[in-house]
Amino acid sequence: MTTAANQTPHDFSKIKEIVTAWNNIRQMLRSGDGGALVPVVIPKDRRGFGWWVAVAFALYLIGVGVISGVGPVAVLTFCLAVPLIGFAVTRWVLGSIIEIEQGTTGIRSTFGKITGTLDPGRHFLLMPWDKVEYIVDTSTEIPYTAPVFASPTRENVPLKSIEFFLKFRIVDPVAFVRNIGASNFDLVLSSAVQDAIRQRSRLVYTERAYDLRGSDVGDMQEMLNRLLQRYGVRITGANIPDVQLPEQYQEHLATRERISKELAAYEREWELVRKQRTDTLLMETERSRKERDAKLVDVRTAINKAREDVAQMLQENETDAQRVRWEIETRGRAELKAAENEARALQHLGKAYQDNRAVLRYELALRELEVAAMLAAHAPRPLLVRTDANDSNTSALSTLLLAQVLPQIAQQEQARLIADSGKK
Repeated sequence: MTTAANQTPHDFSKIKEIVTAWNNIRQMLRSGDGGALVPVVIPKDRRGFGWWVAVAFALYLIGVGVISGVGPVAVLTFCLAVPLIGFAVTRWVLGSIIEIEQGTTGIRSTFGKITGTLDPGRHFLLMPWDKVEYIVDTSTEIPYTAPVFASPTRENVPLKSIEFFLKFRIVDPVAFVRNIGASNFDLVLSSAVQDAIRQRSRLVYTERAYDLRGSDVGDMQEMLNRLLQRYGVRITGANIPDVQLPEQYQEHLATRERISKELAAYEREWELVRKQRTDTLLMETERSRKERDAKLVDVRTAINKAREDVAQMLQENETDAQRVRWEIETRGRAELKAAENEARALQHLGKAYQDNRAVLRYELALRELEVAAMLAAHAPRPLLVRTDANDSNTSALSTLLLAQVLPQIAQQEQARLIADSGKK
């Protein structure tokens, strides 16, 4: 059977049926004919008419022997007729033996009418009116390639080509050869595939046409199966292996692909630069971390040394404070002792003053008498001026004299008091 690899690119697979001898049936079903797919072969009847000639000649000889009567001629004719009849029977029996290849099905006919099928194996068709009309390949999944040219897209832009690949198998050979035949099936299948492909291309935008490659075509397969079911054919697989865009779009896509590659190259270059910068930053970070750790060690060392110095200083200050405290306590104790001694002395003195309270009162009274005497001795002396209430002239004269004499007397008395005070 011809495979898709044997088909020229972008050409439809060709399906046909051929007439060939029985010994060429295997080759034709497996390899095809001139690149065409051959799922059906019409075998030539190999029984031929040679045995009929032998039978007729044997009957002629028998007739001659009968007419000639009993004699050497009759014996000779009968001796010649028997081998001819044996030869004719042998040719008839051998020509009636039919072998159906494995994976194929024979279509049997009687007087030209299809009456049934023959399974793989050996069969005997003794009657000359029974014969095998077709040998149909019913086991092979036959590949079929159908490129569709100028298939319009959703924007009505004709694609250069869309290649559609499918596999089909003949499941009902009688329906296949009776309803359509291989040659007509080729036309029906190519038309159905073109319609399905064009319907599918109408659903996509031109720039997304490459998405058709390898896309899911299950719906197309179901549609084709519904269409070909009455012909005894079932589609077993289908896909879209290739899509060719118009030249303009190919250039456009080539430009997009080139830009995409350049963008990818720039992205890789930027990724490399970013990685290098990241590595540099990581190295700088690691170096800074190590420097920080070293500085932290130095700081911790300095802190520990400072703590030791502070502890030592605190210890020294504690010692000095202890010494000062001891000195203060010693001085305080001494002052406290002195104050206690002074208090005791004052207490004794107070007791002594308390004992001499009568003496003190006597001296105080004596002192008061002396002060009173002194005050009495130095007190101002009154000046009495006698006047007559009825003599108005004398009263005026006495008032004038008194105003002149009183200041002098007051000054003399004050000077005497000061002198007495100075003598004492």
